[in-house]
Amino acid sequence: MVLAMDTKSDREFIQQLVAAGDAARAARALCDLWHSEQSSSAAAFVVRHFESLRDRFPLVPYRVAILRSFTVEPLVPLLRAAAFCASLDVQVYVSDFNAYVQELVQPAGTLYAFSPDAAILAVQTRDLVPDLWNDFGTLSEQQIQSAVAEASASFRDWIQMFRRHSSAHLIVHNLEAPANPAGGVLDAQYAANQTSAIQQINQELREAASQSAGVFVLDYDGLVARHGRLIWHDERKWLSVRLPLAAASLLPLACEWTKFFFPLAGKTSKVVVVDLDNTLWGGIIGEDGMSGIRLGSEYPGAAFQDLQRALLDLYHRGILLAICSKNNLDDAMEAIEKHEGMILKASHFAAIRINWQDKSQNLREIAAELNLGLDACAFLDDNPVERQAVRDSLPEVLVFDLPKDPMLFAQVVRDCPQFQRLRISQEDLQRSAMYQSQRRREELERGISSREEFYHSLEQELEISPLTPATLSRIAQLTNKTNQFNLTTRRYTEQQIAGLATASGWNCFSLRVRDRFGDNGLVGVAITHLKDSVCEIDTLLLSCRIIGRTVETAFLSFLVDFARAHGAARMEGWFIPTKKNAPAREFYSSHGFAAAHEEENGTLWGLDLESGRVLCPEWCKLIVVNGERQS
Repeated sequence: MVLAMDTKSDREFIQQLVAAGDAARAARALCDLWHSEQSSSAAAFVVRHFESLRDRFPLVPYRVAILRSFTVEPLVPLLRAAAFCASLDVQVYVSDFNAYVQELVQPAGTLYAFSPDAAILAVQTRDLVPDLWNDFGTLSEQQIQSAVAEASASFRDWIQMFRRHSSAHLIVHNLEAPANPAGGVLDAQYAANQTSAIQQINQELREAASQSAGVFVLDYDGLVARHGRLIWHDERKWLSVRLPLAAASLLPLACEWTKFFFPLAGKTSKVVVVDLDNTLWGGIIGEDGMSGIRLGSEYPGAAFQDLQRALLDLYHRGILLAICSKNNLDDAMEAIEKHEGMILKASHFAAIRINWQDKSQNLREIAAELNLGLDACAFLDDNPVERQAVRDSLPEVLVFDLPKDPMLFAQVVRDCPQFQRLRISQEDLQRSAMYQSQRRREELERGISSREEFYHSLEQELEISPLTPATLSRIAQLTNKTNQFNLTTRRYTEQQIAGLATASGWNCFSLRVRDRFGDNGLVGVAITHLKDSVCEIDTLLLSCRIIGRTVETAFLSFLVDFARAHGAARMEGWFIPTKKNAPAREFYSSHGFAAAHEEENGTLWGLDLESGRVLCPEWCKLIVVNGERQS
């Protein structure tokens, strides 16, 4: 049954799509409704209908607990609607009002029984330090410092309590400063002032969070300041129903929460593909020429420069940039390299497609060149016709609905939760340079007659290390973002990996690869479990950047030798197929493993370590840190 938009309302149209079983179109229409309206009524409608599509539309479940000192219930539908539109099915547990301490200290309580993936601890300044909030003018300096120390100790204790009982992520609101300090303008004149006392608690909270894996600070004070301290609150609602937020503040807080959940759940974009004309600059380069396009520090060119700054910020987070533009290549590249208003240069872009080809095809080629799935791509284009064409042909791609006013382009990018990161590794910072090195490898490969000669010419050096505090974050990141060469696609948090590494029989290894073109960074992870003479490979994954260079064989050869040296007589490992890990499908069978057991969701493969061998390729130099092997 095919339905088309008519004079009926958007909601009626969506209901028709749901009734007709057209889940894909219904989901897109629900997202369009949400992005255009973003009200409480729209949220309720979106949530209700996405829930009815659960069995027909792929959604990633994510469990969130909210521990609070104020009413948060009106935010929950907003949060869930925003999450649904990114294929994230957020289930929410809200603690009893002002019972957060009791929830944290009870290991058998409802919080931990809920088994959240993430928890939010949202406590107001006026609730945690009422003296600092209400009676600051009456306090001595000693009393101020005592209140600061007590609040800081409370945060540390709560973090430790939560971490003892749960491996979930914890997101902690910091404390907000009052809109009107007790001392008025005097507040800024003295060292011991109300604002600085609250800032001191926030600094202590940052330090406490940094000392525990999987604990993050939500800058609630900064959020309130951005939206306006004087209009953030509704004192009547606070006094009547203990809801301190004005109606207009509900959505910004819900959206701020999603900025944490998206990266934690792995719902992030790895590359943003941008148009040029009227997107990166104002005007059309082919018609206006380089001197005629609008791009500079003054209006109207400042809007496009601001967007470029926002994109440069993404670049420095490790998010790749690419160009997809219908244009003459020479004209566009001249503007990119020579226009004095350009902040982004050609070297910032990991892939460039400037031609007259269909943009959907260009996006496919960009994804293939970068060895990424289409669902890792975001598309930024001022033209609504081009945006809709990409939506229709590539529904996996995140397509921005840019407003008509270019002055708002940059904020759209900055607000996007799919671009948020909670950790930035050294590999993230070097990602664009790594792709440029990869292009040089491909050029070398094209000029060499045999694969073996190519492998030898790479001069690959593989460094295998046990888990360390310095590599924990990157290892967890890889388990959550690697899809193509990932045998089991098991996702782990930092705290879960740290726990496994200290458990009996478990080992976690990282793999770093260097070659003649540079350092590829930490690109592989293996987690194994030795029990009763059987060593099981729980996780084995490699970054897509080094697939097909026999690195996987070298890594497996180490794991086999390590298991044998530690008393294992057999090595086993599951291959659990997904839509994305086809490159790993034949891994075990191609290395001498035999199928031992088959279930609906995967196959268990095994290797007899007394007779079976996996040899490290001769062109790979293998270095084992804290070990003896070098080959």
